[in-house]
Amino acid sequence: MATFDALGEGKKRPLVHCFVDGTWSTITGGCTVVRDLKDMLFHSYLAYMDDLRFHEPPGGKPFEIRVLDIPGAVLAAACGLLMDGIMFTAIALYKFPVMLFKGWKRLIEDLVGREGPFLETACVPFAGLAILLWPFAVLGAFLASMISSVPLGAYAAIVVYQESSLFMGLSYAISSVSIFDEYTNDVLDMAPGSCFPRFVYQKNEASVESTRGPLSRPASFRDKQDGKKAPARVTSFKSSFDEFNPFKLLDHLFEECHHRGEALVAEGVITPKDIEETKSGKGGSGVLNVGLPAYVILNALLRSAKADSDGLILRDGCEITSDNRPKNTLFDWFFDPLMVIKDQIKAENFTEEEEAYLQKRVLLISDPKRLKATLPHLSSLNERKQAEIDAFARRLQGITKSISRYPTFKRRFDDLVKALSEELERAMAGSRSVSGSQFQKLRSGLVRMLSQRSMGKTASIRGGDQEAQLTNDAGAA
Repeated sequence: MATFDALGEGKKRPLVHCFVDGTWSTITGGCTVVRDLKDMLFHSYLAYMDDLRFHEPPGGKPFEIRVLDIPGAVLAAACGLLMDGIMFTAIALYKFPVMLFKGWKRLIEDLVGREGPFLETACVPFAGLAILLWPFAVLGAFLASMISSVPLGAYAAIVVYQESSLFMGLSYAISSVSIFDEYTNDVLDMAPGSCFPRFVYQKNEASVESTRGPLSRPASFRDKQDGKKAPARVTSFKSSFDEFNPFKLLDHLFEECHHRGEALVAEGVITPKDIEETKSGKGGSGVLNVGLPAYVILNALLRSAKADSDGLILRDGCEITSDNRPKNTLFDWFFDPLMVIKDQIKAENFTEEEEAYLQKRVLLISDPKRLKATLPHLSSLNERKQAEIDAFARRLQGITKSISRYPTFKRRFDDLVKALSEELERAMAGSRSVSGSQFQKLRSGLVRMLSQRSMGKTASIRGGDQEAQLTNDAGAA
């Protein structure tokens, strides 16, 4: 896509841009993916494990691990990995030419009939490029088939543990080959079914029957003889809709965190100890890594509640509603609870003092000592109101903690901590320079005062010497 953009109007040296554009961005994007994967493995996973370790299980009963089923699970996983690895590779290798030539046939038919990816004129160059690069797509599907054998084969261990039966696990390891073969036949529009055996590997017959249901065929490989014509131009390439990107929302969140964080650093609420503990990876009191984002989200909720908005108003005035919010299931997990909290805050109709009290609770709830020292005392705050504010603070902290486990959040948060650390260093350097100038002024004043005193002493000594000399002369006379 960067190559096609380099050939646009107004571009100088298009031949150079054809090779240069998109290269460095691809490298940096690959590095970003690796970093996000590292954050997911060493940050998000460990955070979820900490919740399982330190939080009480549902119902107060601990999880029981059946130790006797673990050896059978390991054996079934080994058999599943070996069998699925060999059979998936063989099946994918057998169907590699089928996917290659059927894909080329379908793309050429779409090119002639101006259907599918060739429906829009602007998409024709990209669809033509898809015809040329289709063998690489087939090669990627072949490698994906080999990789998919790992989780599917290892799932045999879970079947053994769930059913407490080694026989069920081995039955699944054999049946997974049939499932994969049937799925690939359906995708490639080949004869349905599979020649491999498929055994019962679950005691619940209803779940087994549900897994044996027919698989739907993707529209990209549908048979033209079904009587279905090309799709109408309902969703055009040119028609666009204004939908917020979840990554754009994260950018808004961290811009606000940077703005609010600088103010809190200047006020002394966020201390150097918080920044150093967060930079070291210890987490510390949690004021910076959880409290600050929750504080920013609370301000957005208060802003939206005061404006009587149906959605969430960001700092720059943008509004996220049910119409333009990201159509993402993960986003719904956080957006819907936040809208509930916003409606509850709106119904409570907090005063300015109570809002400041709630902000302090959200920011410093993970550090009880500092919270007790800085929390203002409100005589109008009764026990019911205080309990409601505490509940709001805990819910916002919980939602923010869940958001912080996304790898993208971790990468952006590291940049935020670095920026706040630099701001704190600049503030401390400015205070040192001010104190240093005051010290220089004080030192020069002391030097002048001491020099004046020494000059006075010298003059008095000289005057005393002259008087003594005159007295001696008079005595000698």
